[in-house]
Amino acid sequence: MSTSTSEKQAKNEALLQDQTNLLPRKQLLIVFSTMASAFLVAYADQNGIAVALPTMAEDLNAADTIAWAGTSSMIANTLFQVLYGRLSDIFGRKIIYLSAVALLAIGDILCATAVNAPMLYVARGLAGIAIGGVNSLTMMIVSDIVSLQERGRYQGIIGSCIGLGNTIGPFLSAGFTQSSKTSWRGFFFLLSPLMLCSGVASFFLLPSTPMAKGQGLQKARLVDWWGLLTGTVAIVLFLIPVSGGGSYFQWNSPLVISMLSIAGVATVAFLLVEWKVSKLPMVPMRMFKTPAVAVILLQNFLFGYVYYSELYYLPIYFQNVRRVSPIVSAALLTPLVVAQMIFSVGSGFYITRFSRYGEVIWSGFTCWTLGAGLLCILGQGTNLAVPVIAQMIIGVGVGNVFQPCLIALQAHSPKALRAVVISNRNFLRALGGAVGLACSSQLLQSSLRRALPEELRHLVASSYKLPDLGSLSSSQATQLESAYAQASHDVFISMVPIMGLCLVLCVFIKDRGLSTKEVKPASEAAEAAGPGPADQEAQGQDSGKDVSPSDTASAGADSEKGEPTPVKPASRTG
Repeated sequence: MSTSTSEKQAKNEALLQDQTNLLPRKQLLIVFSTMASAFLVAYADQNGIAVALPTMAEDLNAADTIAWAGTSSMIANTLFQVLYGRLSDIFGRKIIYLSAVALLAIGDILCATAVNAPMLYVARGLAGIAIGGVNSLTMMIVSDIVSLQERGRYQGIIGSCIGLGNTIGPFLSAGFTQSSKTSWRGFFFLLSPLMLCSGVASFFLLPSTPMAKGQGLQKARLVDWWGLLTGTVAIVLFLIPVSGGGSYFQWNSPLVISMLSIAGVATVAFLLVEWKVSKLPMVPMRMFKTPAVAVILLQNFLFGYVYYSELYYLPIYFQNVRRVSPIVSAALLTPLVVAQMIFSVGSGFYITRFSRYGEVIWSGFTCWTLGAGLLCILGQGTNLAVPVIAQMIIGVGVGNVFQPCLIALQAHSPKALRAVVISNRNFLRALGGAVGLACSSQLLQSSLRRALPEELRHLVASSYKLPDLGSLSSSQATQLESAYAQASHDVFISMVPIMGLCLVLCVFIKDRGLSTKEVKPASEAAEAAGPGPADQEAQGQDSGKDVSPSDTASAGADSEKGEPTPVKPASRTG
């Protein structure tokens, strides 16, 4: 990045309002509990539909396209995830958070009332936008109201909410799906008012950070609109052919080639916009100058691919190959999510107690890789103890990876980039999930077509639901089940090298602890220093905060113990 562009972007970042607002313990627990509840519901919403996909496909006559119920949500989540960091920097965390909560409530109502597949996919897209906001803003606000030293404990609890949401969601969805009165629509009718209640509680309980006064148009000009436009084109035109190539249209068709070509050009344009044009880039290029940050962000993309694919395609395996009901398939996922909950909380407390995260991340990726390998031996007659044990090992890995990676990112990043680091981390994880769902769907369908005998292919209307076997001979039924088992096996085996790469990349992550200061070049440090002491003191008075002498003496120093300091590493001991 050229010096002039870097300096301009650093100046714009320095003008942003510092939204750090460390809360006293009692108020913190109340606010945190409210936000954690909404976070849990958002994850239940995101992952609950997996067990209902076969029934939804049948009800909406969408056997060949029902994968878009998940993919559309992930694409929308991905598109807007990266924007939330800068939107909250410009307009304030609270207003953006409440907007996301309200949008999710609306999206769920639209899902519940969908009359056809396209309406469902659009509604899931809106829900995906909102879920991305709830997830990112929850983590950002927790980072604002909790010190870095204490953050591991609270982020660990947030991570356990991911596991709990992933448990509750499939159970609720399966229960409603099997009900003759409500069907799968009842799942969304339940979640919508829950989100509204969380939104109302957050409106009254969540503290507002005084933002710098300015006209709405002036603030809107700071939004990275060109980055959003080029990024949207790139992601959508990449994921559509990846999702539908080979099933909806041929890979060598002019449409696929055109979309992929435009996506490539848009990607280059997006990078140029972020590098040279944007005043406040959604993806600051200087963020990748730190090797550990670049590696952790890459790992988030890779394990996002694997995590969401496992959550979506393990229930498909249980229902189609083991021929269990949706609610039983949801129950069979509990070993993964329970282990994830336990170790997410445990890893958070460990990091807070010892101020170390390196060994936690190493052990997490080791367990996850081992568990992914065990999934490869699943078949028609595999003892159910095998997937249970495999999921427990995966859950241990997920619990030791999800939130500890976020703590490591923040430990290696300057405080000024805290929001965009979180949003980019979630963006890349969501992008990995969208790519994973699309690629796994394609792999499942193509593997099923290859494994099915020619004379049985006409019986299969959907790769997500086993056809009625009552009218088939025992040998034909066995062949069908074997084909579905082979297709699931191919999906699972594709995940092992990805997790292996994540494990290898750990060698590039150095554990800096939670008290290390960031050392930056003098020129960049001067730009990141922001306003002088007098301005900081005035700013502190405007926001209702006291500015200590040590703060005014060290211009641009972090107000939070343990946060990287953009000016003088020696000015504070942490």
